[in-house]
This record gives sequence, C-alpha cells and structure tokens, in this order.
Amino acid sequence: MKTVRKLIVIASLLACSVCGAFAQQITKFAVVDTSRVYQSYYRDSVQVRNFERKRQEFKDEVARITAEIQQMHDRQLEYERNDDSTNALKLQTQITKRTEYLREYVNAKNAELEALKSSLEDNDEFYQKLYEVIEKIAEGGGYSMVLSLQQSNMILWYSTSVDITDEVISRLGL
Repeated sequence: MKTVRKLIVIASLLACSVCGAFAQQITKFAVVDTSRVYQSYYRDSVQVRNFERKRQEFKDEVARITAEIQQMHDRQLEYERNDDSTNALKLQTQITKRTEYLREYVNAKNAELEALKSSLEDNDEFYQKLYEVIEKIAEGGGYSMVLSLQQSNMILWYSTSVDITDEVISRLGL
C-alpha cells in the first residue's frame, strides 16, 4: 500500500512538472519609435542639414511671394476705392497669375522635399545597423516581437515599459 502511495505521489509530482514544462509562455512585445531614433541618428548629418536648409529656403520664398500677393491685393483695393477699375482689373490679373505661380511652386518644392526626405529615410546602412541593434536588444530582453510605432496602425495601446526606443538610441551611440 505504501509503495502504491509513493508511486501515486511520484506520478503526481512528475505530471505537475511535465505540465509546467509544456505551459504556454506569455509572448513579450516591445515597441520602437523609429521616427525618434531616425531623428536622433541624423540630427547632425550633412544630408539632414541640407534638407533643413532647403525646407527653410522654401518657407522663406513662400512667405515672400505671399507678402507680394498681399501687397498687390492691397493696391487693388486702393484702386477700387479710387474708382480706378482699369488698374484694379489689371492688378487682379497679375494677382491671379502670381497666385497660380505660387501654387505651382509649392507643389514642385513639396515634391522635391518629399523626394529628399525619402532618400534620407531609405538609407540602407542606417537601417541595417538599426535592425542589428534591435535584434540584440530583443534577444537580450527576451522579446518575441518588436513593433514600430510608425509602421503599424494596429497598435492601439502600449505600456511605456515595453518601449525600447531609448535603449536603441543609446546602443546606436547617439
């Protein structure tokens, strides 16, 4: 009877330990704000400074042309107040042309800036290094999956405890 009892106890303990070994582990996720990593990485690079310079030149030129159009509009109102419809009409034609030029300029410059931004973002060397660092952090931290906050519209909520962005920036040496 004692041996049967011992066998039952041993079998129970063995069954419990086997069940624990086959228990499903909780999947551990991490998130990375790749946009913030990217900005930290390229903050001082020549390419980003060139991009920022071109963007500022674009903004300055748009402001200059807009001010010019506003001055023309003010002059047109002055002509209208003085009942000078001929000059007011001529100025309206110039305003229309200048406004159309501004629209075309903005479209062209936005396309140019977008192309520059895309070429900066498509830097294979940077992304290769980024993925290597993320892989090391994920393996070291026991993460099953690392998600990018920018690339997934399915992230509805996340705890800041799974955000490894600062660690990625640190390991990239930024």
